[in-house]
Amino acid sequence: MIPKMFRRQVELRAYWRKLKAFVKKLSLQRQMMENLIIAKARQDALQRKMEERRLRLQEEANRRFAASGAMTAEEQEQRTLYTNVLEYEQDHDWPKLWKANMKENPDDVTLVSRLVSYLLSRCDHPVVKLLRKHQYRVYNGLYPIVSKGLPQSPAVLLRPSRSTHNLLHPETKRKSTNTVSSGQSFSTSLSLSPSLSHDLNTNYDDDDEEEEEGEEPHTQLTVDRENSFEDLEQFLTQLDLAPPHDSTDDTGSDSELTCDTSMLKEGHIQELEMRAMKEHLKAIVKDIHIAIDQLLSLCLLSFECLNTASSKDLCLASIEEAFFTPLWSALVALFRKVNREREQAFETSMKLYQDASPGVLGVPSKLFPPEPDTLQGSYPYKSAVQELKLLVKDCCPQKKLECIVRTLRVICACAEDYRCLHEVDSAPKTAAIGADDLLPILSFVALRCQCPQLVSECAALEEFIHEGYLIGEEGYCLTSMQSALAYIESLHTGGTYLPADKLI
Repeated sequence: MIPKMFRRQVELRAYWRKLKAFVKKLSLQRQMMENLIIAKARQDALQRKMEERRLRLQEEANRRFAASGAMTAEEQEQRTLYTNVLEYEQDHDWPKLWKANMKENPDDVTLVSRLVSYLLSRCDHPVVKLLRKHQYRVYNGLYPIVSKGLPQSPAVLLRPSRSTHNLLHPETKRKSTNTVSSGQSFSTSLSLSPSLSHDLNTNYDDDDEEEEEGEEPHTQLTVDRENSFEDLEQFLTQLDLAPPHDSTDDTGSDSELTCDTSMLKEGHIQELEMRAMKEHLKAIVKDIHIAIDQLLSLCLLSFECLNTASSKDLCLASIEEAFFTPLWSALVALFRKVNREREQAFETSMKLYQDASPGVLGVPSKLFPPEPDTLQGSYPYKSAVQELKLLVKDCCPQKKLECIVRTLRVICACAEDYRCLHEVDSAPKTAAIGADDLLPILSFVALRCQCPQLVSECAALEEFIHEGYLIGEEGYCLTSMQSALAYIESLHTGGTYLPADKLI
């Protein structure tokens, strides 16, 4: 009787194990299907974006090589720009010398970057004039939004902003500041020149270009006070200095009904402002894409030797660096305004989990030191954190993306070293971490970075990074970073699997 009952228990246990394995398999299959659906959606979005870009470039090519007949204003502008290039080459010998040098050394990749750098250093070249025209067009679009509601103060150097409170402006000051309507210039002492505010869609005056003849080669504009971004930088600096909104100054004499009504009106106004700000950001992003495409097209028209796949990539990288360097601070300030709620969620989670161990975020114990407390003055993956902190210091999207790639490579190297601490035998034959381990490690690194601005930085990178880079390693790294940031934003909601008792 007893052996029969024992066999029955063994059979039940075996059946239970099979049932658990089956349920686990279904869970894994469900997770795989969800990942496939997400990957397909991202692939479709990327294809649509590439198709839009292809159509935009095709339309640009059709305008540039249009047959004789009635021409639109844009086609006339393209023709005029190309005519200016030909006229410039008749008055200067260096384009001919560069073309001859490129023809004699077609395999020398370094010549491409040197040529574009030299081209951008010539202030009187039509490419540089077009670059500055588009820069100031974007500048005028950013100025009224970024500078809204900020008081005047002496100009100081712009420094990176790392707190979401820097994006909040007191409502009392907002009412007393001067606002700007369409087609009007600012009434403050730091306003743009009227000529710049209204004539930026035309070429620069000859007098301004003659004054810039003696300038050094540059990728960031170094012009006089009136034609610079110094006034916008002053307002951006005050984003770092503006205190968070404080409601303790209210006298409290008004009735509760009046306060509730005011709060409802204010909330509705803020909602409308946010909606308008998002639309404005979309328009600016579109203008930037059009500007980059026009600049690249004009460069290829000026130097046909650059019309190869590898040369185009190098030329585009140089153009983007010159275009974004003086504008990135203002662009990321607008992105931070739009993504203010996300940054606040990130900052809330950061305060709660800034001292958490890697295990709290789901990092396997084999991928961080056995006793993290023994690291005197340090913590796991510190080198990756230091690398990621450099991202906010760059002003070019491509360099920021390279910083993210380096961060993930440092994470992989650190994970390999930590695993070797647990496995003292021979060197492992497989990689230390997989895709499932990368996300929690990257989340830990982003938390330790303590920079909510990463949310807006990565949102801007997704808009401005060339589509070709979003398919390979760079695209994988950027997607992983965005997933890690989104995961951190949700930590403080309590809807995660993180056990609170593991906090240090």
